[in-house]
Amino acid sequence: MADKERQKLKRSLKPHWVWAIAFGSAIGWGAFVLPPDWISQAGPAGVIIGILLGAVLMMVIGVSYGFLIEKFPVTGGEFSYAYIGFGRGVAFLAGWFLTLGYICIVALNASALALLAKFLFPDFVRLGNLYTVAGYDVSIIQVLIASTALIIFALLNIRGTSFSGRTQFIFSMILIFGIVLLAGGAIFAEGPSISNLSPAFLPDQTAIASILTILAIAPFAYVGFDNIPQAAEEFKFEANKAFGLIIWSLLAAGLAYAVMIFVTASVMPWQELLIQIESQNSVWGTGDAIESYMGRIGVFIIAIAVIMGIFTGLNGFFISASRLTFAMGRARILPNSFRKLHKKYHTPYVGILFTLIVCLIAPWFGRQALLWVVDMSSTGVAIAYFFCTATAFKIFKWSDKQKGTHAASTVAPGRKLLSLIGMISSIGFLILLLVPQSPASLGTESYIALAVWILLGVVFYLFNAPRYNKISEQEMNYLILGKEKL
Repeated sequence: MADKERQKLKRSLKPHWVWAIAFGSAIGWGAFVLPPDWISQAGPAGVIIGILLGAVLMMVIGVSYGFLIEKFPVTGGEFSYAYIGFGRGVAFLAGWFLTLGYICIVALNASALALLAKFLFPDFVRLGNLYTVAGYDVSIIQVLIASTALIIFALLNIRGTSFSGRTQFIFSMILIFGIVLLAGGAIFAEGPSISNLSPAFLPDQTAIASILTILAIAPFAYVGFDNIPQAAEEFKFEANKAFGLIIWSLLAAGLAYAVMIFVTASVMPWQELLIQIESQNSVWGTGDAIESYMGRIGVFIIAIAVIMGIFTGLNGFFISASRLTFAMGRARILPNSFRKLHKKYHTPYVGILFTLIVCLIAPWFGRQALLWVVDMSSTGVAIAYFFCTATAFKIFKWSDKQKGTHAASTVAPGRKLLSLIGMISSIGFLILLLVPQSPASLGTESYIALAVWILLGVVFYLFNAPRYNKISEQEMNYLILGKEKL
């Protein structure tokens, strides 16, 4: 088997760049745009508890990720791990859903940039209104803003991973500085008060229901920490550092979310704030809340912070989507072009361009239609988390007496327990999202989008299965993991 059959990525990522890829991707635009929506679903305390509890559960899941990255430092993430634990059919399933999740988030970050422009320059953005989708006006200006951002970040990612990593770290530092300034303003300015967070939970539902409503979106809120395994093949450091980077990125992301929820809800009694946002038909409730106590300087600070969040989200998920499709192409489940590397920059440029092309369609459908797809992408992310933790559970052993099922089998009862909790958490996320009676159940449109994606996956698999399945186990091990034996 010739080595040239398996393209390898260049080792160029430093630890703090990888941390920034995970942190910046997990925060993205959501911490600055979604607080009013979340507060309306659960109340301030419900959101803060739910979002921090979500971070803890992601850390539990991160134990499995850290172990698998150390043992199998290859690109592909959950696609590769599902293959190790359950074979090529399940690997395709995990990879298919994760590809959707990553591409959706790239598209949504681009649409968030257009939303910001609509808030800052409403008259300009209204020029060239084309049509309305689900109550959202789509204008040519918004389409151009989102499309330009997508094209620029695609080109930046083609230029090289080290360039992307360096810029990601700079963007993340600016983002954190912006959050610190906003928090400082809330503490020292007149008006914001902790008393405005009362009542702590939504009056017409139990505290548990409120917390579960937010906990269900944890896979979406923190998707991004799992960008670390997608970049594992490009680490310019030992893979055993990955677990620490996962924990620190989740801790920072959880605190960033909590601070922005607190700042937004403290401006005025939060129920009055929500009424005001709705009555004024506000484009960006969080921006209005910040402006109420910091004026235009506050709007400028949060605008810079959200731009950095959008940039880190675009950059991080372009990296992950292209690495995932590269790994699937290398395994021959995607067309051969996906495993090609750029001759000059040595990047998986076909996956980057594929992500760009798919995402360029999204701005034409409006933000509300895109949110339906992103809501159901949480389901795909939760499925990927399940297969990662389930694979780790299979590899970990309770004791020396237990027979190992894998060459990497390790006696680690504590980590085996945590991987079990991670599996149960992933199933819990899926139940919260997919059971109609759940307080966090998907909407009808999201169910339809999910069904369409599943149908496309079935068609795609049946079309590609003959080539994918006729590859020998030894060769498939080599193509996915770089070695012939698991």
